[in-house]
Amino acid sequence: MADDPLAGFERFEFDDGRWRREVFRIGAGPAVIVIHEVPGLHPGVLAFARDLAAAGLTAFCPSLFGKPGKTVTRGYAIGEIFKNICVRREFSVWKDGRSSPIVDWLRALARQVHAECGGKGVGAVGMCFTGGFALAMMTEPSVVAPVLSQPSLPLNNGKGLDCSASELACAKRRFKDEDLSLLALRFTSDRLVPNARVERLRAEFGDKVEVVELTDEDAAPGMPMAPHSVLTLHLHRSVPDSGSMKARDKVIAFFQARVGA
Repeated sequence: MADDPLAGFERFEFDDGRWRREVFRIGAGPAVIVIHEVPGLHPGVLAFARDLAAAGLTAFCPSLFGKPGKTVTRGYAIGEIFKNICVRREFSVWKDGRSSPIVDWLRALARQVHAECGGKGVGAVGMCFTGGFALAMMTEPSVVAPVLSQPSLPLNNGKGLDCSASELACAKRRFKDEDLSLLALRFTSDRLVPNARVERLRAEFGDKVEVVELTDEDAAPGMPMAPHSVLTLHLHRSVPDSGSMKARDKVIAFFQARVGA
């Protein structure tokens, strides 16, 4: 169906020995893992994956929670937030200095897709609930291009980072030794991504991090929530030179340069 948000994607299951999850892929070329936000692998995330495919990359979209392709509604989002905060063991939402267990599965996926797709390495972008996952994935040598879009965890520490001390140290070492860097994106009004977290990223990584900060005017209008989802729900596609579209283009160029497209 033409209006099917999953049209054109290939589906497979990936099992790392502990968890089995669906993954949807599209495109050809070096790999980028797109880690969706709450409530799930919604049409906006899939549209961003199509953008990556159009740019000569292979987008791999794991489904970690929610229903793939389902449109975002307030009730759907609240239900998934409750389940993932309170129930599921794969995620560490409150604890500073510790990454979520599901990151091990993502690192294993990165190894597989790099072996399959080649290139200089694998890109990874996390969003909101998963925003810090791309940084924690840096302990996997194949991951060379991390992007943190509106990183919102941990919830109880505004300056906390969603990774362990050893993962942080590994990322800093690799950034220096391998001449790597990271991108971080947020709307400056977003309370889920406080100033303290942004300043912590700058303090830890110095000139190895570029923080892209957007105003509310850069967001797509008409959304039922305040500006938050830089690359998906609040991406102002109807204005090609909007701040959010420029941020998207910067992310795509970052991946192309780093993974070898």
